[in-house]
Amino acid sequence: MSEPKDHFLQSSSGFSLREFLDDDLTTFFEQQRDPEANYMAAFTKKNPDDAEAFQLHWQKVLADKNVLIRTILYDDAIAGYILSHDWFGEPEITYWLGKAFWGKGLATNALQAFLKVQTVRPLYARVVHDNHASKRVLEKCGFQVNGEDKGFANARNKEMREYILILND
Repeated sequence: MSEPKDHFLQSSSGFSLREFLDDDLTTFFEQQRDPEANYMAAFTKKNPDDAEAFQLHWQKVLADKNVLIRTILYDDAIAGYILSHDWFGEPEITYWLGKAFWGKGLATNALQAFLKVQTVRPLYARVVHDNHASKRVLEKCGFQVNGEDKGFANARNKEMREYILILND
């Protein structure tokens, strides 16, 4: 993974990215407890209300030297996060927005800004087949469908298809 080249990226639309702060986890936990957000993400933790499991997961994420993470802000409120990792063998991007911040173009803005910081290519992404909004965000930022996979989606309690997307340039 590449090293960060910035500490804070901001636009005039109320959107900004900043370096992750430990205190952000409180908001991330509350956001990930939303049932509709979990349904859309599909591939989530078994019990989104389990604070201990959440903390353990994030301890592992933050201890991984190959993880690059930024907090997404909207009008100075924590809207979510975006990060890259290589947990499945290839560099991959993932993001989460609290439901209150959906439909504002934040995911697209955050991904566009993050791609200036995370310059490793190819870069992969995964999205459940029926999350059309997230797939569209990725495509607007240059990702292209490269394949499909299946996996058990805890939030839906069944196996789900997902698209694997790739960004080469």
